[in-house]
Amino acid sequence: MSAIIAGTAFGQAAFAQDGASDATPAADIVVTGTRIKRADLASNSPQTVVGSDEFKFQGATTVDQVLNRLPQFTADANENVSNGSDGTAKINLRNLGSNRVLVLIDGQRLMPSQAINTNFIPSSLIERVDVMSGGASAVYGSDALSGVVNFVMKKDLDGVRIDAQTGFAQHTNDDSSIRNLVRSQGYDTAPRSVADGGKQDITISAGKNFADGRGNITVFAGYRHVDPVKQSSRDYSSCALNDDGAGLYCGGSSNTPYGSFVPLDDASPYQGQTLINNRNGTQTLVPYDNSYAYNYAPDSYIQRSDERINAGGFAHFDISPAAQVYGSFMFMRDHTFSQVAPSAIFLGEAFPISCNNPLASASQLQAICGAKAGTATTADSLVGYRMSIAPRRDDLNYNDYRYSAGVKGDLGSGFSYDVNYNYSLVRYKETYLNNVDAVKAARALNVVDVNGVPTCQSVIDGSDPSCIPANVFQAGGVTAEQGAYLFTPSHTSSRNSLRVFSGNISGDLGEMGVTLPWASHGVGVAFGAEQRRESLNYFADEIAQQGGATNSDGVISVVEGYGEVEVPLIEDKPFFRSLTVNGGLRYSSYDNKQDSTGIKSGYNVWTYKGELSWQPIDDIRIRASYNHAIRAPNVGELFASQSVGNVAAQDPCSGASPSASLEACELTGVTAAQYGKIPTCPADTCSALGGGNIDLKPETADTYTLGFVLTPKALRRFSLSVDYYTIKVKDYISSIAPSLSISQCATTGDPYFCGLFHRDPRSGALFGTNAGYVVSTMLNTGYLKTSGIDVNADYTFNIGNAGQVNVNMLGTWLASQKSEPISGLGSYDCKGLFGYTCGQPNPEWRHVARMTWMAPSDTTVSLSWRYIGGTKLSSLSDNPFLAGTPSVVNRKIDAYNYFDLSVSQAIDKQFTLRAGVNNMFDKNPPAIAAGILSAFGNGNTYPGVYDALGRTIFVGFTANF
Repeated sequence: MSAIIAGTAFGQAAFAQDGASDATPAADIVVTGTRIKRADLASNSPQTVVGSDEFKFQGATTVDQVLNRLPQFTADANENVSNGSDGTAKINLRNLGSNRVLVLIDGQRLMPSQAINTNFIPSSLIERVDVMSGGASAVYGSDALSGVVNFVMKKDLDGVRIDAQTGFAQHTNDDSSIRNLVRSQGYDTAPRSVADGGKQDITISAGKNFADGRGNITVFAGYRHVDPVKQSSRDYSSCALNDDGAGLYCGGSSNTPYGSFVPLDDASPYQGQTLINNRNGTQTLVPYDNSYAYNYAPDSYIQRSDERINAGGFAHFDISPAAQVYGSFMFMRDHTFSQVAPSAIFLGEAFPISCNNPLASASQLQAICGAKAGTATTADSLVGYRMSIAPRRDDLNYNDYRYSAGVKGDLGSGFSYDVNYNYSLVRYKETYLNNVDAVKAARALNVVDVNGVPTCQSVIDGSDPSCIPANVFQAGGVTAEQGAYLFTPSHTSSRNSLRVFSGNISGDLGEMGVTLPWASHGVGVAFGAEQRRESLNYFADEIAQQGGATNSDGVISVVEGYGEVEVPLIEDKPFFRSLTVNGGLRYSSYDNKQDSTGIKSGYNVWTYKGELSWQPIDDIRIRASYNHAIRAPNVGELFASQSVGNVAAQDPCSGASPSASLEACELTGVTAAQYGKIPTCPADTCSALGGGNIDLKPETADTYTLGFVLTPKALRRFSLSVDYYTIKVKDYISSIAPSLSISQCATTGDPYFCGLFHRDPRSGALFGTNAGYVVSTMLNTGYLKTSGIDVNADYTFNIGNAGQVNVNMLGTWLASQKSEPISGLGSYDCKGLFGYTCGQPNPEWRHVARMTWMAPSDTTVSLSWRYIGGTKLSSLSDNPFLAGTPSVVNRKIDAYNYFDLSVSQAIDKQFTLRAGVNNMFDKNPPAIAAGILSAFGNGNTYPGVYDALGRTIFVGFTANF
């Protein structure tokens, strides 16, 4: 156990499981997942301990990079997501969602639940990471449904420590099939060889023991810089891939620099049809086809730029055995840019077009206005025009603060206490640049002739004297000056805070004689209380509100009391080296309110657990646990205002030849007159109405685990743990995926799903600002269920005078990944599937294995093998919930094998050099059509799952003084 608490097991092991070693710890410890302190305590739930060495082996500058490579995790928000990114990094345990894993620092909550950002955690100061699977609400309260991730920090430095690293990506673009697609469309191919994506990270720490070792102060400051990488630099992402069912092609968006129109006026002979300016430059409109599609990919980022400054400190002082005062402060300033294709007057909003607009030709006005052409009237039309001036840039800024203070100590008679105050604040500011202002666009399109000069109507009536007419009636007709008028930056900001008062007492009743007759250890107990308050204030300016953002606020307050007991039943008897049971109970009372509206809600919940540990002999320990956990809805889920935003989806009722029948489409609100004339969602991006719901109740989860830990004396320094887990989340808080609503209505005609459609009454479209959308607001839905088996093996052996070798492997077999989106309406299983409703790949088997050679010369060489099992496209399943557009080329993703190598050399015990290469063989990620990708897909792939940039190389050093 002492080896594991040190952060690694058996020397250079990167991953460890909780278990027993021959060593005996000298002091009481607290294991993640319990409040009871005891010298020989071990977890009864499956745990993986990630040592600090693993961060060095990978050359990691972000903690999510390391955890996402573990088979228990699925990628979430990360640095390789650009469009729609909020600039954060999150972790997703068991693929149950990042909001269902509780993230701690030194056993205390990291941040407000709706504002978790692991960028806050400096990787070079991590002592270890405890990953506990399964519910833990009885111990920690809300959010621990899939498990707990506890970052244990280095806090007792005596001296100065410098940790620095630099790295970059090197990739050879050799995907001939994608390059041929790009060439066939007339686009530029990616360079043959690239070296980019540079990352630099440095942290300086200093600490001092004082008062004869009774106190310590440790401070740190760090800087991290990440260079951006454009999608144009890689084959797989250099064009917007679409899938026509037979194969991939370079498609894109119908919002193009040519200029598109969907006339809506009854007088138009082309009402509801998508027309586009002829590419030959003449001012004539022709029917739109995919050959006009705009390649929006090249300017978009596949790795965001980022600059982070962080600083902080930890301190403690032993006044007496009964009182140790301690505290910490951490700060982060993070500035990141996401970048996507240039903005547009996007198809989706109806604009009044002057029927005598002097910039348009007579034939164009005839197509848009019909008989009204040439008159001083207007006709409504959807307009799409891409501004080939500058890419859109999202300027994302975070200023995060976290501090804690407390006192703990020994009360005597086996009892100890800990009283703590913890506060965190997340300040967020966003500025969206180079984006078209819809109000200005409406003015720039309403143009008349004044003495031979095209003039905005708003200039004539004085409502906007600065208006400049936009020439959307000719391919490439909008000038830089016209585009500059249309651009207006938007601003949003938020303030999230978390305040926690907590106090607990832990005791060993054996000191007071409370020991069962057949046991040698006494009964352990822990009890305490906690008060938490989370708040959110979100602000959007007028321009942001035009795009659908809305102001929001809310407060959640909870008061909790809890207790836990550990009872050794039998010890040191035949077949009962030890038999122990553990139980816990927590009561929580919630009060929710929104000051801006006066809306309130509240509820009371109980959570509990039961655990069993049986060690029949020294070599093996069998463990089992049951946890009943909850996740209370966060502020955003309760109080966020409803607004329309973009989602990845395809409308089966759109286009000249809809894939869905008229009868099916009529169920979604399509009229017979609209059928065959509805515009297709641009770039496979439709609209959805999202937002909060004050009537939400907590999710509940039941977790069962059963496994064993094997540490045979006959094979010294070998350990093996095998654990089965099953987690079922009931009444889970979510929205119904728009892609699921669309497919279910089209294929089954279910009135529930069909009732979620709100089509544009004029065009029938499912996109546009508040015009057409699918309802996707928050609600308590059906259930989520996952189950599988974790295997963790570790072995260290001597190789004579050549040193030692450590081999360890962590793998997960996925038995099921089920969802029931609506209670009682059926379920689906995403095991072994990806895409559409199933989202990121859910392979049956994943593992990471590492072999490390530790030479007597203080040289360490480590080789890692990452395996991601193959998956199939979910729409090929026979489950009706997974019905969708099939694919030939994207019908499956083959298994992936990645190999990483690192080398380190210690010099005089004070200086260590390290270097490494990840993805040694420069394997390309899978190229996936944009319409198949869902959340956290970017650049035609899943960049959090697969290595997006190719081979990455790093060098670094650690110096201690």
